[in-house]
Amino acid sequence: MSDEQLETQVIQGAAQASPTTVASLSFMDRLEASIARLSTRNNFWHRVCSMIWLPYAFRSGIHMKRVGSDTFQAVLPFKRFNRNWYNAMAGAALLANSEIAGGLYIFGITGGDYTLVCKQLTYDFLRPCFGPAVYRVTPRDDLKALIATGKEFNLTVDLEIIQQPLLPATIAKLKKQDRLMARLAAKERRVGRCVATFHLTPAAHQKSKRGDTRRVG
Repeated sequence: MSDEQLETQVIQGAAQASPTTVASLSFMDRLEASIARLSTRNNFWHRVCSMIWLPYAFRSGIHMKRVGSDTFQAVLPFKRFNRNWYNAMAGAALLANSEIAGGLYIFGITGGDYTLVCKQLTYDFLRPCFGPAVYRVTPRDDLKALIATGKEFNLTVDLEIIQQPLLPATIAKLKKQDRLMARLAAKERRVGRCVATFHLTPAAHQKSKRGDTRRVG
């Protein structure tokens, strides 16, 4: 056998053994992807899926809101579960829901076809939040172009956390001792900044590497 033929066989064997070979998804994998897409359809199905797989997101009440064709924002309600002892939004709630907001934004575009893991998260607390928090998510790269490559990639998103202003009618209904906090919540203001980096892997590619798209270890 010539050296040229031997080299050709080695290349072909390496291609067949390549870990990036696309594997067909099992019924459970396809079912999981369908449920993931269903969870991004509307807030009702998002709440149902969160109750089962994301209990913290379910208790906090965070939900996505479409504000444009490709623009989403997440809203964290100002409820007892998210507040601290002096009646402001708890820092832990703002921080933890930053990852959820960034993940929901990506999930809403990928539709469950990717496995995503948060690799890094940094948060700057700017001022107390005395009302519902709105997460405005902006990706640093073209997400759709990265998806079109069909490969693994990292995506960094910037999140502006804004205090959603309360309506005057809502303030008027509050008890007298609560009106001071309500006045602080009567106008929009930025309460935090966050930068999150996610690693995304196509579901089929994930299975070819680890044998199961639900195993990310």
